[in-house]
Amino acid sequence: MRLDVVTIFPEYLEPLNVSLVGKARARGQLGVHVHDLREWTYDRHNTVDDTPYGGGPGMVMKTGPWGDALDTVLADGYESGAHAPTLVVPTPSGRPFTQELAVELSERPWLIFTPARYEGIDRRVMDEYATRVDVLEVSIGDYVLAGGEAAVLVITEAVARLLPGVLGNAESHRDDSFAPGAMAGLLEGPVYTKPPEWRGRDIPDVLLSGHHGRIARWRRDEALKRTAAHRPDLIERCDPRAFDKKDRETLFILGWAPDPAGEPYGRFWRRPDAVEQ
Repeated sequence: MRLDVVTIFPEYLEPLNVSLVGKARARGQLGVHVHDLREWTYDRHNTVDDTPYGGGPGMVMKTGPWGDALDTVLADGYESGAHAPTLVVPTPSGRPFTQELAVELSERPWLIFTPARYEGIDRRVMDEYATRVDVLEVSIGDYVLAGGEAAVLVITEAVARLLPGVLGNAESHRDDSFAPGAMAGLLEGPVYTKPPEWRGRDIPDVLLSGHHGRIARWRRDEALKRTAAHRPDLIERCDPRAFDKKDRETLFILGWAPDPAGEPYGRFWRRPDAVEQ
């Protein structure tokens, strides 16, 4: 995969040289190219922003530097053999970034990030490039940051760990929170390692039992408990057919029940008479 980032703060992207992403770069699994937007400015102050039309607070990033920068990045990428670019625009008004979207992006060969500052980039830039490449506006959460570089780091790490060969154990990401499959979109439960006793705290006996079926059931129940406590919306949205008989028993104990109007596969809702666990 090729990854380009155009930013006015290249130093902000230094974390891309460490951890899993850095190792993936060193092994050639991920090609990262960070570009300083100010290299495409032509005035003595390297100006990248101006006042907004229509008035209002803040400044807007100009079309000229972004257009020239993206033209160069696209040309260089195509010349090096890259293809099918996707322009990823971090913005609070974009599509929510989820594990599902991370998987989708991990299957694309070339991502170009445009982290903005100030009040954002002149809209004409995205409208122009949407006629040439896929443009995907993405939000990492319902809050506002000073700029999009932090979002680039979040998205890149989530995507890079899904690339073949990046994780030491290819199965590691399959039981992640939100991952499709065994956990069916639930949060991951607690994990433990050696020693078996620490400051008077023991690990659950079932994890020492060697009984794989019981361990799997315990992990599933813990995932249900944690999801019910921290993200009940995930249970409400979950396809009820993903819950087996034991799941349903655990959910009932936790105060959940299927919608009677939707039987036999009604979605689960928290019962009005349920007591907080």
